[in-house]
Amino acid sequence: MITAKTLSKAKRLWGDHGQSALEGAKVCLINATATGTEILKNLILPGVGSFTIIDGKRVSGEDVGNNFFLDQTSIGKSRAQVATELMQELNADVSGDFVDETADNLLDNSPEFFNKFTIVVATSLSEKILLRLASHLWDNEIPLIICRSYGFIGYVRLVVREHTVIESHPDNVHEDLRLDRPFPALVEFCDSFNLDTMNKKEHSHTPWLVIIYKYLEKWKQQHNGESPKNYKEKNQLKETIREGFRKNEDGVPEDEENFDEAIKNVNTALLATKVPTVVEAIFSDSSTNKLHFESKPFWILAQAVKEFVHNEGKGALPLRGSIPDMTADSERYIQLQNVYRQQAKLDVDAVSNYVQNLLESIGRPQDNITEKDIRAFCKNASFLCLLRSRSLEQEYDVSSAKIADIAMHLEDTDDDDLVFYVMLRAVDRFFTEYNRYPGYDMDTVESDIPKLKTCLSKWLQEYGINQNIKDEYVHELCRYGACELHSVAAYIGGAAAQEVIKVITSQFVPINNTYIYNGMKQTSLTVEL
Repeated sequence: MITAKTLSKAKRLWGDHGQSALEGAKVCLINATATGTEILKNLILPGVGSFTIIDGKRVSGEDVGNNFFLDQTSIGKSRAQVATELMQELNADVSGDFVDETADNLLDNSPEFFNKFTIVVATSLSEKILLRLASHLWDNEIPLIICRSYGFIGYVRLVVREHTVIESHPDNVHEDLRLDRPFPALVEFCDSFNLDTMNKKEHSHTPWLVIIYKYLEKWKQQHNGESPKNYKEKNQLKETIREGFRKNEDGVPEDEENFDEAIKNVNTALLATKVPTVVEAIFSDSSTNKLHFESKPFWILAQAVKEFVHNEGKGALPLRGSIPDMTADSERYIQLQNVYRQQAKLDVDAVSNYVQNLLESIGRPQDNITEKDIRAFCKNASFLCLLRSRSLEQEYDVSSAKIADIAMHLEDTDDDDLVFYVMLRAVDRFFTEYNRYPGYDMDTVESDIPKLKTCLSKWLQEYGINQNIKDEYVHELCRYGACELHSVAAYIGGAAAQEVIKVITSQFVPINNTYIYNGMKQTSLTVEL
């Protein structure tokens, strides 16, 4: 059963609005395999809205052996039904349903069934059915995540026509301080300080941001209005700040933590304010520049911010409005904090005006984009992300496959896990020809080795790839016999569920577009195919 602690941790990761998106999501899982149920478990616990399992198989002894959510009493029963009943026990707030039917039958008789889902997760599907499913979902702009555990190998593929991210939560973010181009309110605030006339307490409690500003202004006066541009010049500025330490009667510099902080923060505080290349690409995208009634809010907001950058921003994005912690008395720190917050609010107001004008121009209601949405977009404008993955059809079509990239990875198969992608493609070809996986029957492991090798050779030849793949990989895949090891299934279940949540909440950056896990070496590879 889900606990308040589990939900609290989830909300800390993606916030109330992310949790709300998760609770409104409808997830479809195709096949309640060990991997499939592990994925679903990791979605049910944090509170996905609802799930539906599609599976036409009966529970077998093999299922009981590797699937944590099935037991001996389930053997012979509908795998979809049993898994649904047991999975629902994890979280009473999540509704579950099942369809005791195969995915190919649904595609034959009622393909529109899949259109109601937020995202579809597919496991243990043959290549033929997978391509049909992927094509239907692609045409209807429904994200698909393909997952499989094959012995010690794990595979995750995200297929999404377009995915936009506002809250990408990047690591190691530099503060947006604008010391290279201070706005009027910041100039007024900093100019109100006089470091030379302060008493000892005031001097040691002046925010380091103000200290850098003051010494930067002196530097500019001596260098034709230019800021330090290179490592040497920034070090010279640091030395100038170091000379500003108050000295005791013996001429020894006193311990002033705020000045130490100023010196440590010179490099990052003086980073040039500019629009990131990724954001520039979004501004140049046709979806930004050709808005229409059906345009997604992301593109309307992007156009509004673009207009702000070209006008009020004078080449800069809206101010984020936050400052880091620093040694200072509470009064002056709060005053400085408010300076940034007020400027950020002014920038948001300007962007809001552009948003309202754009909504009116395309015939959309004025309340179509909320003030909260605009604030979030402005705050995260530097970290926007746009992902357009290739379709599965493009990946599998020889005429559009990334053959050169695959061949490059295969040049050294000892160090590159992409060899297992190729091996899984060969395994799928084996299934197409023999209607079973190599080594599935223990008695056929040895006889299947040359058959799989032939399938591999045909695939490489068809794609025009000349690299040789060692026989040991062929032997290894035959020994696996398409089995799902629970440890690998659990790992892939966690990794895939993470990607599902990223897509649903539109937070963090999902994979683009294929993830390969090598359980033998505990290594992994993300590659765009």
